Amino acid sequence: MNINQEQLLMFQTVMETGSFSAAARKLGKVPSAVSMSIANLEIDLNLNLFDRIGREPIPTDAAKVLYEKTQLLLIEMNQWKQHAHALSNGLESTLNIVVVSELLHTNWTDYITLLEQNFPSLAINIVSAPQEDALQMLLDQSAQLALMFEREQLDSREQFVELKREALVPVISINHPIAQLNKVSFEQMVQTRQIVVASRDNNIKPELLFSKEYWRTDNHHSACMMIVRNLGWGVLPLEMFNENPELKKKLKILEIYDFTPKFEYYVDLVWSRESNLGAAAQFLIEHIRKQRKDQI
Repeated sequence: MNINQEQLLMFQTVMETGSFSAAARKLGKVPSAVSMSIANLEIDLNLNLFDRIGREPIPTDAAKVLYEKTQLLLIEMNQWKQHAHALSNGLESTLNIVVVSELLHTNWTDYITLLEQNFPSLAINIVSAPQEDALQMLLDQSAQLALMFEREQLDSREQFVELKREALVPVISINHPIAQLNKVSFEQMVQTRQIVVASRDNNIKPELLFSKEYWRTDNHHSACMMIVRNLGWGVLPLEMFNENPELKKKLKILEIYDFTPKFEYYVDLVWSRESNLGAAAQFLIEHIRKQRKDQI
């Protein structure tokens, strides 16, 4: 059986127009070519698709069943050809993006939507990870792009473009003794257990670690749950309070004597200089660069 896309298209057109001659006019072919193609298709399938009793061919029950399948098959074949064309023009087969867990509350999905609109056949994988793990995923090339906070020290292999600023704030359960104070000292915070979002690798020291005693977790959701349960204080995205006003009834943003309790960081789109980025990744990088240029 050797059925090609042109045969399926002719079959579909005959079904939709009701005759070989009408299908030929629509496809820009002579009626004999359409009739011959349908006849060959019937031979390949060992099926009678049309009864040719009157002036116009009458679809058989088998033709009606196959017509529904044909529409889906032609769509898939066109998508396959478009995807193959995109791959031949540099589109990556899969784009892996890691989002630092504290940034899951931001509008990062806007960028994914943009990619889907411009590269509908692209397979995209999204994972979340602590800051240190996200960077390692870039460097070992298990991810091509990362949305993460600015780093105190840059690895020579990384490259980035700034997106915006995001704020993190120190918080504690309203039931904790420290929460009863109008202001706390940095020394009091250091002496209180901290719930810190950190790498899964215990050998990597968390960047926002202040307390002598601390518990680790790899995402800010579990950190928030532990802080609410009065297990320690921690640093969480301010955006969490905006999206979940109920947190304001359970957590208190700490006021500190020595400095304003708000950590503002740039959020970067980061990639490795050693990665051979595909068309979609390069498109997103250039889009963000243009956004920044337009804002200046």
